Amino acid sequence: MGRWSRRLAPSFAAFAGISRAQHVLDVGCGTGSLAFWLARQPGIERVTGIDLSAAYVAHAERRNQDTRVRFEVGDACALPFADRSFDHVLSLLVLQFVPQAARAVREMGRVTRRGGIVAAATWDSGGGLLAQRLVFDAAALIDPTGNAARAAACTRPLSRSGELAALWQAAGLVDVVQDMLTIRMDFACFADFWAPVEGNDGPVAAYVRGLDAGVRERLRSAVQQAYLVGEGDGPRSYAATAWVVRGKVP
Repeated sequence: MGRWSRRLAPSFAAFAGISRAQHVLDVGCGTGSLAFWLARQPGIERVTGIDLSAAYVAHAERRNQDTRVRFEVGDACALPFADRSFDHVLSLLVLQFVPQAARAVREMGRVTRRGGIVAAATWDSGGGLLAQRLVFDAAALIDPTGNAARAAACTRPLSRSGELAALWQAAGLVDVVQDMLTIRMDFACFADFWAPVEGNDGPVAAYVRGLDAGVRERLRSAVQQAYLVGEGDGPRSYAATAWVVRGKVP
């Protein structure tokens, strides 16, 4: 997801209206894509990123060459910061994977100053991620467990219109706006597309790791045919849509 996050970060920050701030918090910072982009903006003085994964935080720290940016390990549902510690708080592509998302949003609001922005983005995982659907639609035809895996991946909470806005309103945030943003992800060839599928992160990789070698190879072949669509191997570009929401702390 790192390269997807890097593409989405600028338009997400623009939607949130984050251009000037003394201190911004990135909740679920992952490997730092959003935090690093924010730090490059001249009106933002400091950025803190927090993530539950020590491995992601360690990777972000190794990449970090900016003294105004820091990363730490922590839980979105129990942020280790005092009330009103930050001007704005953002979360990019993580709330869908937080079991207690409502609690995390309340925490984001708690640590944001009055009048500050709390904003998030989540994938439209049902119909907005064509690259993911290429794999899971093929899996549903090949593997007896594929349909259940597709259903679990494509019906995640906060992946439909209105769900983020309702969560923001329930948390007591005001001037709530929900919209959608679409990016495109480019792949040089099918091998470039398939490599993350056999990686370690995300629902697609988690499903594929559990397949035996024969089913995995059948799946790879079917997805390759969908990628090629009767043409030669080479570059492809797929759209990816995210729901975005912002609100203010009253």
